[in-house]
Amino acid sequence: MFTPRGVGNPPAVRRDHERDQCRSARVDPGADRFPPGPRLFDAVLLDRDGTLVEDVPYNGDPEKVRPLPGAREALDRLRAAGLRLAVVTNQSGLARGFFTADQLRRVNARVEELLGPFDSWQICPHGEPDGCACRKPAPGLVHAAAAALGTTPRRCVLVGDIGADMIAAGAAGAAAVMVPTPATRPAEVAAAPRVVADLPAAVTEILDRMALVAGPAPTRRRGRVLVVRSDAAGDVLVTGPGIRAVAAGADRVVLLCGPRGRAAAELLPGIDQIIEWPLPWIDGDPAPVDPTDIRHLTDRLAEIAADEAVVFTSYHQSPLPLALLLRLAGVPRISAISDDYPGSLLDVRHRVPVGVPEPERALSLAAAAGFTLPAGDEPGLRLRVDALPPAPVEPGYVVLHPGSSVSTRACPPELATRIVRVLSAAGYRVLVTGGDGERDLTARVAAAGGVDLGGRTGLAELATVIAGAGALVVGNTGPAHLAAALGVPVVSLFAPTVPYGQWGPYRVPAVRLGDAAAPCRDTRATRCPVPGHPCLSAVEPGRVLEALRLLGVPPDASPRPEAVVAARSAGPPLPVTGRSPR
Repeated sequence: MFTPRGVGNPPAVRRDHERDQCRSARVDPGADRFPPGPRLFDAVLLDRDGTLVEDVPYNGDPEKVRPLPGAREALDRLRAAGLRLAVVTNQSGLARGFFTADQLRRVNARVEELLGPFDSWQICPHGEPDGCACRKPAPGLVHAAAAALGTTPRRCVLVGDIGADMIAAGAAGAAAVMVPTPATRPAEVAAAPRVVADLPAAVTEILDRMALVAGPAPTRRRGRVLVVRSDAAGDVLVTGPGIRAVAAGADRVVLLCGPRGRAAAELLPGIDQIIEWPLPWIDGDPAPVDPTDIRHLTDRLAEIAADEAVVFTSYHQSPLPLALLLRLAGVPRISAISDDYPGSLLDVRHRVPVGVPEPERALSLAAAAGFTLPAGDEPGLRLRVDALPPAPVEPGYVVLHPGSSVSTRACPPELATRIVRVLSAAGYRVLVTGGDGERDLTARVAAAGGVDLGGRTGLAELATVIAGAGALVVGNTGPAHLAAALGVPVVSLFAPTVPYGQWGPYRVPAVRLGDAAAPCRDTRATRCPVPGHPCLSAVEPGRVLEALRLLGVPPDASPRPEAVVAARSAGPPLPVTGRSPR
């Protein structure tokens, strides 16, 4: 393997002719190896200054290169685990004349001498006024590094020390971990999807996430498996990867879900039967516990005659009430995540660290129960394309979904209206979507220059509308996960009541907007605890326009290739109401 040539890249070196630099004496080359099968990540991309080495402004002197503590051993752990490594770094000092291309190459060669070889160097030599596509926070370096390493951004994780690194990763669809320095701004730390103390901790974070979902393929089919995910549509959607893993090792999969998640369940691959039943210990607005209803539920669970059950929950929910009913129904093997002592209610009591993305949380429980995704199945969200209806509107637009079943996560109507006005003036065709109870909201918002589809789409129809979009502008609500499942970029107006790293759009290009450090942070509030909804109301509509450009979504954008099949049209488009932009 050769280090690629290019501006600022170290001299090309034949790696198989040099002495082994792939591990240090303190790293066991097999310690972090994973079982064969689908993996979360193929590669780790690393910022240079402040992440790998001390940040010396505009450094052109190899003698000033100082690795950060533990960097070599941390990188060797990644190499030993079979992960490819790339450096992605802005070096505007070249454009500013602070050093030459040869000096930059010698500095980077010194980095490799001290820290071992990298599989690719991706360098932006431009200054900010140049308006290039490679300078972070633009995602160009991430795309280039993934291509050079023979993978895709969604199979990469970027480690960096400032907000531009996090934004670049997110806009490309890559995962990101921040290792802040004293120079990192507090707002950047608050907005990062994951924050750890240093590079060794970031490597541990990456390898731990990979280990959570890893496991050998089942050696035998496991009969009839009951899977449970009782909550809203978005919760069911993010559980999809875990359900697919179970389906890969089971003869039949029966899903127990609540009324609010039924429509999403019908879109998920791998499910053979759906049983709808509200669970009063899960629902956000529960009815009183009815002993007769609980007896009927227990009888219904017994009728399934499941060989085992896998109970998926969110990180703040308990599986133990249902586990008791499953025991009473005679289910012989039950797996769930539980921090509380389960006694004899669980056969597999799994634990997951705080902060793991919800889809990975579900996958990790499936792996603990003995189920993993089959080869070729990406560990991301997916929908049954055959369950989607014809597209109601010709593709080539941006979707704005202002509402949410949880008011704290909705886009303030005034902001949504201003966003439509700004995007329309910039040449975007904007479709405004919402549920049947949001018709007044969507009509008000669309009147600023959009097309009103409020109340005209069920969840499946909404998925088809989103599939035909260049991007979706939305709060932290179910449609964001539909977009992730369809590969459609997301401008995420994310209220920080829950962690972005857990609930943000998963493995899809996304840009987060909003005040991540607002007083409502991590409160899980369903009604805004701060008057005026300041975490989102202060967002300037122009930031949405900037986000769309960062995501590479021009006006009247065509849908992404991976979503085209889902946006197929089997008939003429439906007429729409509202004023279309010019």
